[in-house]
Amino acid sequence: MDFTAELQRQAARVERGLDQYLPPADTRPERLHTAMRYSLQAGGKRLRPVLVLAAADLGPGAPAKRADPLPAAVAFECLHTYSLIHDDLPCMDNDDLRRGRPTAHRQFDEATALLAGDALLTHAFALLAEHYAGQPALAHALLRELAEAAGSRRLIGGQMADLLAERQDAATAADLEFIHLQKTAALLEAALVCGGLVGGADAATVATLRRAGRALGLAFQIIDDVLDATADSATLGKTAGKDARAGKATFVKLHGLDASRRFAAQASATARAALRELPGDPGFLVALCDAMAARSH
Repeated sequence: MDFTAELQRQAARVERGLDQYLPPADTRPERLHTAMRYSLQAGGKRLRPVLVLAAADLGPGAPAKRADPLPAAVAFECLHTYSLIHDDLPCMDNDDLRRGRPTAHRQFDEATALLAGDALLTHAFALLAEHYAGQPALAHALLRELAEAAGSRRLIGGQMADLLAERQDAATAADLEFIHLQKTAALLEAALVCGGLVGGADAATVATLRRAGRALGLAFQIIDDVLDATADSATLGKTAGKDARAGKATFVKLHGLDASRRFAAQASATARAALRELPGDPGFLVALCDAMAARSH
């Protein structure tokens, strides 16, 4: 397998899906829909939707007989982008740069950015409800998975815990793990699980995907902590060093760079081992895990 070519193929599927499943920019009110597309089509790694597609591709049976994973993949990117728009707002991280371009509230204004994020969040659930309506059990499972991952006990709860931990020297390793597992790992875990559900995976395979996603998400966020401390803004596509300036609880702050890299390597190894247990050919997912781990060096 040519990993780079496969990654480009999957990312191209995502880009086509984003254009296909998002309201056109000239939909009234145009400013809102332009802002939604501005943030969603700004690029990025597209990791979450690619995980959905790759996990679905492992499903049993002929691809033509499986449900189309693309609407679910787009739903994840919509929800992820909403979280970034809100994360960048002045009341949160107050950032000026995201995906290599001005953040939504800088490009438009704070109210428009807030509403664009709200609209993308809502659109994510609408996509699942609409495109899997013919398979009620699948639609229910996908909606439940995404709602749990995005809710107050996971993504939003992790964001709240992250804000509370700012400039608190008493943050513990357990506090930090909670933040990373909820704020970041929740969506990566759910992306793999939802891909598996769309692909017709059995309960054991879904459990393995969940285990892999949890470890992959933890590794991803630890690596982000490392890169925030070591890379420049041009490389990151967002403002470098902002975690330290904000006094955020990070693995680097708590454990240092070398230990953080070791923790990331351990979590990546756990994810890789779980991915190798999957049926079919998980080679692309394993290679994707390896590529993510390589970002920390």
